[in-house]
Amino acid sequence: MIKENKKPKVIVIVGPTASGKTATSIKVAKELNGEIVSADSMQIYKDMNIGTAKPTKEEMEGIKHYMIDIVSPDEIFNVAKYKEMAEKAIEDILSENKVPIVVGGTGLYVDTLVNGVEFASVKEDLEYRNAMLERAKKEGNKALHDELAKIDKEAAEKIDMNNVRRVIRALEIYKITGKTKTKLDEESRKETKYDYRVYGIEWDREELYRRIEKRIDIMLEEGLVEEVKNVMSKYTISKTALQGLGYKEVIEFLNNDISYDGMVDKLKMETRRYAKRQLTWMRTRDCLRVDIYGKSEDELLSEVLSLPQVMSITANMKG
Repeated sequence: MIKENKKPKVIVIVGPTASGKTATSIKVAKELNGEIVSADSMQIYKDMNIGTAKPTKEEMEGIKHYMIDIVSPDEIFNVAKYKEMAEKAIEDILSENKVPIVVGGTGLYVDTLVNGVEFASVKEDLEYRNAMLERAKKEGNKALHDELAKIDKEAAEKIDMNNVRRVIRALEIYKITGKTKTKLDEESRKETKYDYRVYGIEWDREELYRRIEKRIDIMLEEGLVEEVKNVMSKYTISKTALQGLGYKEVIEFLNNDISYDGMVDKLKMETRRYAKRQLTWMRTRDCLRVDIYGKSEDELLSEVLSLPQVMSITANMKG
């Protein structure tokens, strides 16, 4: 007989960009008397709304959202801060006898919560970082990524070659501690305070790509370029915020590095690549997957609510 986990239960909804996570999570929250904790590394930024597909007040339908609009684009924000604030939000939701629902596509954020990662305090070596940034400019991003692969193959597989900041940090950790990032992460995993119930939304890949292209067209119609202009005029944008998909491509256009059509093509291509990485991440995690393709919103909601993980929460609410 399987022993019931007595920890407070937290629903986690993951999936690639444009998969319908936001709409699904709001419907589930309304059914379960829940509140939502965003796990999106770009929706934390104020004034970055269109490009991050941030839900509007109307789309939230009265459901309280946490971890959205919490820092300015000129502020540095990291995963350790996210974990601290997200766990506080979960605790606040539980204290109101409501169901916490973590929703997002930033795998690093989700992994940090679900795996109970406690961040070891590894100091920074700014001189080393700057030297590596200069090397990346001269030799290309691949040179640094190849070096990481020799030291820490698992970390290299998880970190995108073009995310130079994270590649350098992994190299920096090894230089300072003599341990790989993978080893340090393993040592930092602790038992979680919550019983995370994770499921992922899946789509037929070609249909998902069509949804992505349609979403980008809508973002541009709604004023993505003007939004980026506004953010650039108000803030000295942090390197973290500059990594945001959509923003870096528009900035290239505004700097006359690419044409408008080139920007649109690049944005669609990079978003498809990002969705592919999200799907790969999801399929290597322990979660129930719900195939959304060909289903209506009501059918999807019914399927989500019938998942064993969710049904047990519903039973506890009624008991």
